[in-house]
Amino acid sequence: MRLAAVDKSSSKIEERERIIETEEERRSGRRRSVVLVAVNEWWFRCWNMGMVTFYCLFHMALRNSNSHKPTTVSDSSISNAEQRSRIYAKMAKDLDENGAVFLKQGETSQSLSLSDLFTLENGNVTPVLKAANPPVRANVLHLSPEYSVPISEAVKSIFSPYFNKAIWFQNSSMFHFSMFHASHHIAPVPATEEEIEVEAGAVKAVAEDVCPLNIILDRVVLTSTGVLVGCWQMVSGTDPVTIRDKLRTALPRAPEKQLYDKAMLHTSFARLLGHPTKLFEEENNSSPLQIFHELVRTLNNQIRGFQATVSELWYVEELDVLALALNGRMKTRKFKLGCSKA
Repeated sequence: MRLAAVDKSSSKIEERERIIETEEERRSGRRRSVVLVAVNEWWFRCWNMGMVTFYCLFHMALRNSNSHKPTTVSDSSISNAEQRSRIYAKMAKDLDENGAVFLKQGETSQSLSLSDLFTLENGNVTPVLKAANPPVRANVLHLSPEYSVPISEAVKSIFSPYFNKAIWFQNSSMFHFSMFHASHHIAPVPATEEEIEVEAGAVKAVAEDVCPLNIILDRVVLTSTGVLVGCWQMVSGTDPVTIRDKLRTALPRAPEKQLYDKAMLHTSFARLLGHPTKLFEEENNSSPLQIFHELVRTLNNQIRGFQATVSELWYVEELDVLALALNGRMKTRKFKLGCSKA
């Protein structure tokens, strides 16, 4: 009996000890869980704070980088066509923003005044031809008469009745797109005959590597300086930006500052030199500015969307200032675009 009682008592003691151990294990497990949760929360907060700090510092650096980076239409993320569109849109606003400067005999092409370019006596317009010393050496794409004559006729039919002789029409055989100057009157680069021959040879090599340009007339604008400009877009062929880059490489002595934006593809059709001599019959109280806008709108309705192919690059020595525009003296070397695939 005593042995049975002792065994029973021992069993109870062992059972209580197991219960106590189990309870301690549970408490220990809960403590570990609490510690793990606390550690996890601490790491999460540190990670979260780190990410927030990184995000803030990244955007601060990005804003700082952009603040030192000039915003221009030549940004590489903008296509050449979009660059042209932006330039043309700005040109279209020029007349409204600056007024008709040419009516006051103000500055016109390439920092020259109208009096530098033309005389207007008794209704007759005469270009002022001045020797260029040294001659300007221009590289231009030529628009053949197949395309230039229809445009010229449209311009004359619309503008002639309103300006009589106070207008200068670009010679249709000389319609061109200025690409790159080996020398210009703002930054002259003298050259010997031998150096000119080397330049001409380099330009010929560029022409052989360039494909003909299939182009479409995007719009016609009238600038505040009185120049009626055809603004073109590319359909296919070698882009003007690429052509200018090739010419820059081929002509290392050329002025760093060129006269036009690299993306531009434009042609001068005419130059207005004075007030309109006729008012619209239905709007006798029209201002000159209103008449200019109406004439440009009419011309756009007629020739906008006109398509052409450009297949020649010219190396031109302008012996007179603006000889290409004013029918002055010049020496011209004409190169066919060869579209070399090499």
